[in-house]
Formats: sequence, structure tokens, C-alpha cells
Amino acid sequence: MREKEDVLILAIESSCDETAAAVVRNGREVKSNVISSQIALHTLYGGVVPEIASRKHIEKINQVIESALLEAEVTLEDIDAVGVTYGPGLVGALLVGVAEAKAIAYGAKKPLIGVHHIEGHIAANFIEHPKLEPPFFCLVVSGGHTHLVRVKDYGQFDIIGRTRDDAAGEAFDKVARAIGLGYPGGPKIDKVAKEGNPKAITFPNAHVADAPYDFSFSGVKSAVLNYINGCQMKGEEYSQADVAASFQKAVTDALVERAMYAVEEYHVKQFAIAGGVASNSALRLAMKEACDKKGVEFFYPSPVYCTDNAAMIGVAAYYEYINGTRHGWDLNAVPNLKLGER
Repeated sequence: MREKEDVLILAIESSCDETAAAVVRNGREVKSNVISSQIALHTLYGGVVPEIASRKHIEKINQVIESALLEAEVTLEDIDAVGVTYGPGLVGALLVGVAEAKAIAYGAKKPLIGVHHIEGHIAANFIEHPKLEPPFFCLVVSGGHTHLVRVKDYGQFDIIGRTRDDAAGEAFDKVARAIGLGYPGGPKIDKVAKEGNPKAITFPNAHVADAPYDFSFSGVKSAVLNYINGCQMKGEEYSQADVAASFQKAVTDALVERAMYAVEEYHVKQFAIAGGVASNSALRLAMKEACDKKGVEFFYPSPVYCTDNAAMIGVAAYYEYINGTRHGWDLNAVPNLKLGER
């Protein structure tokens, strides 16, 4: 792979509820990573409201870019390329980022590089783990995606397993709402579950026939809702912490089980996790213990690089850049972009 010293990428991320910009050097060093979160605003509505998200991106995007350049102590003249998330995600949010990136790249006469959001999450592992290089396996767990991915090379992926219905993060949000925790569900369930008994209630771990690496979380979500409804109909109280802990255990068990099956079948030596749910403490611990038992090196990003951020987009953009990827001014948002599509 062709290397170039001191490649600086200005990265822009606006696919959901966070407006972010970063400057990344050589795909591994984060010079700045500025995030403007909308979580407090969307919490009022119990989840992300697309139109509100888009308007907030428009309000904040210039501010985060200026802050990212200032923090990195660089100017647009120093930048080698502009990277931006163009899918998947909320179409309105994506359009804001893509339009901004095209304007900056055109005005500064810099190459434009569109980045797949999930490839960015996978690439987040490169920031803090210099020894991690393809090939390796990665479990991507977020609000909209649950993928078991074989990373063959930089920018080259095979999806080995995927969810057939709800993503893991989506199930976390729905269960959190059902037991009165609200949005965002993942961090709140993680916190409350520490006070509960994960073996108090047995929730199902669904298997997909003839697809040993695939996931299904709709059943466990429904089982939690049925359990709560059953208690309410009988006039019985239930422990919020026990429900949270038991649900979290069911999801974690399913994720670890499929991951370790892939480790055995594909003789994996390095395994990583990525995405918002990858910051879940129970999942990190269970995955680390499982990998240790099999002699597999385990990697995961710090929480700030698990949730949506621009640093991960800058990392992915760097490897696209040195591989020769360039996008034209017709680059558009693709809300349903599949992993590996170009």
C-alpha cells in the first residue's frame, strides 16, 4: 500500500444526532475531535426526531469545523483531503454534512472522499491500537446495525452475520423506554443493570435457522415487554434493575456466542468490537473473557470513539485516500448504503 507522510484529513460526520468534525493525521493520530451532541434535545421526545436533527446540524456544522481546525492548529491549506459520511443514516442529516464537505473541498481545491458510516466505526479501533491491522474480525453493534464483519483489508469487508430484525442498540432503546429509563437506552440500561441480578429472569437467545452467525433481537425485546405486561396484569411489582440486567445478559450472550463461533470457524487471531453498544461494560467484559479463553487478541475503542464521531471518519477516509479513492461533486447522501458498497 502506498504511504505518504503527514497526510491530514478534515473529517465531517452528521448522520444522526451528533454534529462532528475532526482532523486526523496518517489514519492513526487524532489531532482534534469536536462533537456537538443533540442527545439532551432528543431526550425530550424519547428518541431522534429527523427534522430537528437536520436543523441542528445546519446550526452547528460550521462551528464544529472551525473548532476542529483551531484545536488541531491547522488551516484548510494544510489539509490534504476532506472526508465525509455519506451513508447510511438519516437522509436530512447526511445531506447537511455532504453539502458542507463538497463546499469546503471545492473552495479549498482539496480531494473529496465519501466514507461509509459503519466503515468509520470499524476504523475507530485503529486510533488507539497501532498493532491492529487487517485481517481481523469485528462485531459492529449500534442503534441501527448489528454486523459480524471479516475485515480482509483496509476498505475491504465481508459481512458474515447480521441481524434479521432489530439491531442490538435499537432493542436497548425500546426496552429502556418500556421500563421507564427513557432515551438514550444503552447507557441507562448499562448503569441500572449494575444494581440488578442478570440471572433473575431468563430471556430468550434466538437462533436463526441455517444462519449460525445471524442475530435476532426482536424476540428478546418482545419477551421483556410481555414480562412487564404480565406483572402489571397480576398487580405484581418488578425490579427495574433485574429486568435491565437480565435483558442485557441475553443480548450480550447472543453477541458473544456468535462471535466466538466465528472465531473458531475462521481461526481468528484478532477480534474487535465497534459502534455505540461497544461501550457497554457488560459486553466488553464478556467479550474479553471469551477472547482470552481462546487466546484471541481483543480490541475496542474508548467510549468517545464508539459513539458517532468524526475522528473515525477521518481514519477511514485516510485509508480510502491512499488507496486512490476520490469522489466527484455529484456525491450524494445514500441513507441505506450497504457495507462495502462504493
